[in-house]
Amino acid sequence: MRFGPVPVAEAVGHVLAHSVQLPAGRLRKGMILSKGDVAALAASGFDQITVARLDPGDIGENDAAEALARALVPDPKTAGLHLSAPFTGRVNLLADGPGLARIDAAAIDRVNHVHPMITVSTVPRWQRMDRDGMVATVKIISYAVPGTALERACELAPGALTLQRPMLSRAEFIETRISGRAEGPTSDKGYRMMQGRLDRLGVDLSDPVAVAHRIAPLVQAIAACDAELILILTGSATSDPTDVAPEAVRRAGGEIIHFGMPVDPGNLLFLGRIGAQMVIGLPGSARSPAVSGVDWVLERVICGLQVSPQDIMDMGVGGLLKEIPTRPQPRGSRN
Repeated sequence: MRFGPVPVAEAVGHVLAHSVQLPAGRLRKGMILSKGDVAALAASGFDQITVARLDPGDIGENDAAEALARALVPDPKTAGLHLSAPFTGRVNLLADGPGLARIDAAAIDRVNHVHPMITVSTVPRWQRMDRDGMVATVKIISYAVPGTALERACELAPGALTLQRPMLSRAEFIETRISGRAEGPTSDKGYRMMQGRLDRLGVDLSDPVAVAHRIAPLVQAIAACDAELILILTGSATSDPTDVAPEAVRRAGGEIIHFGMPVDPGNLLFLGRIGAQMVIGLPGSARSPAVSGVDWVLERVICGLQVSPQDIMDMGVGGLLKEIPTRPQPRGSRN
């Protein structure tokens, strides 16, 4: 592609580089200039105009963007994504419904290294998506790119983007309460905040169950649960792998997969399993609507991803999240 000024008489069939306001209307950048457009420019006193002239083998921006988008998502229905119509060298890739953005970061990097005018931008890996949320955008920066470069980018792209849909449909919520402590708004808020999180992913949450903050009654409550996911919010923070809630999961026949995480807020979360049921021990940050480590683990579990200790321990980079205003001991406290 060649970019620069040409005599107006020679601009027919080339791409207008910059928008031009004429008495009869606006000629927008990116349009292919017709004989009528050129005549209007000449009549308005233009003797030259800046254009992009495609060379043999070049692919126009819209065709190139659509080709790469379709290479990234060869089967949109299976991938859970749909594509926007191409415009100004851009195609957006949108989620069909709720889920997580599953992104092959290495593949996206390889595509972006092919040619500086061929770009793919995505949300962070595993970001929660709502219906029609933008997972990625393909943008051809120039008005055309060499066909050979586009072909190479398309070869590297297949399967790099999918939507990981929710796999679980029902959860149960258990809260332990400390004797003598008020049971008002704070307790109810934890349930409501978790209900909001689950609603976004289409998961039903049963009515809350409250038990004393002791191992035996918590074991009984866990044993009575038949949902795919059990959420436990303790009245006193779980501060050790042998504390009340983790130990209750073990005595109910389960195991603790991992305790603690390098995400703040969310440090005191634990993840467990009882047969086919998943168990998440919720930290106090679950009572806040702010994003915390709770969201990162909860969303992956609901979407059927196997979350290992390694996965959780790898969350530290980027894991320093926004402080929760109601936190009992803020990060800056010296107490």
